[in-house]
Amino acid sequence: MIDLDAVRSLRTVAREGSVSAAASALGFTPSAVSQQIKRLERETGVTLLERVGRGVALTDAGTHLVVGSTPILAELEKLRADLQADGSPRGAVAGDLRVAAFSTVVRGMLAPLLVDLAAAHPDLRLLVRESEPWETVALVASGQRDLGIAHQWGGVALAIPENIVVTPLFTDVADVIVHRNHRLADREVVHPADLADEAWVATFETTICRQWLRRLFDGIRNAPRVVYESMEFENHLELARTGAVVALVPRLGRAALGDDLVAIPTAAPASTRDVVAVHRRSQADSPALRVALEALIAAGRGRPR
Repeated sequence: MIDLDAVRSLRTVAREGSVSAAASALGFTPSAVSQQIKRLERETGVTLLERVGRGVALTDAGTHLVVGSTPILAELEKLRADLQADGSPRGAVAGDLRVAAFSTVVRGMLAPLLVDLAAAHPDLRLLVRESEPWETVALVASGQRDLGIAHQWGGVALAIPENIVVTPLFTDVADVIVHRNHRLADREVVHPADLADEAWVATFETTICRQWLRRLFDGIRNAPRVVYESMEFENHLELARTGAVVALVPRLGRAALGDDLVAIPTAAPASTRDVVAVHRRSQADSPALRVALEALIAAGRGRPR
């Protein structure tokens, strides 16, 4: 009997290019993923991975297994969704729905929705994990999460596998946050050139938010000059409150600025991000997925423009 969870791990290793990267995407330890692959090799009697430089690649047998398992895994998931739909009383929604989402959407939109969905569907349990957008897509594509909420900044691409359906929810805006005494505080908009000499607080280099900040300053030498790094936008606000740095902070889930901070939108380019929901095609008929997705779409429509 072939272990389908191990097959999912093998697929993720193939996509990510290494066991450690796959483990990060799946939320496992590298040791756990390696053990799954080794067990799968013992079950099949063939070598599935081979080392290539610092990473790994599928052998011919591994490629055969991954390609051949794709329709099987999709059919099994569709079968599960059909059984849930057929086995529940009309209109009833039950079971676990595993959700991956980025931090500001959890604060700014998802938290109240969880309460509303729990009240409307007492037998539905939503399990939420915070993750960066590309990790969210990987978790959903590999079957580790059922529904994801991700964001795409301007021209920073987010790779979407073929088995994933993307549903647009809304567009969020990020503003430059400065102290009220800052030289730009009275501007209606700011351009990247206006900010070329500023010191910044920003998220880590590996985040999509930081990639957008770099893209904002395309063509401007030595900018942005990031002197503080933090993953928490609340920290960005507090550091901007000192007057020593400026920050680019999304409006979604943003704490109150108070009297000493000013938010100014950027122009040419505008700093916007499209917030989207992602799920696997094979889950389209899942009642739990449908009610959660409908709630997200409705909440997105209700957001201020």
